[in-house]
Amino acid sequence: MGRMSAGPRFLTLNDVAEVLNTSLAQVTALVQRGEIRAIKIGGRGQWRVEAVELERFIERMYTETEQHLRSSRR
Repeated sequence: MGRMSAGPRFLTLNDVAEVLNTSLAQVTALVQRGEIRAIKIGGRGQWRVEAVELERFIERMYTETEQHLRSSRR
């Protein structure tokens, strides 16, 4: 899985919220819990998520969802 060639390497939390179609508060919580890896940059500590890390998070969510669905069918 290579880095997405289109678009920036790093995304703001607002960008991530838009991609996931969720709220900024939800994305902030995911980052603070360590579910989405992010870095804090600058004096004001702005969060940035690498595009490849967002893709990894999405893949993990697919895997977790599939496992949950399989286990709930038993």
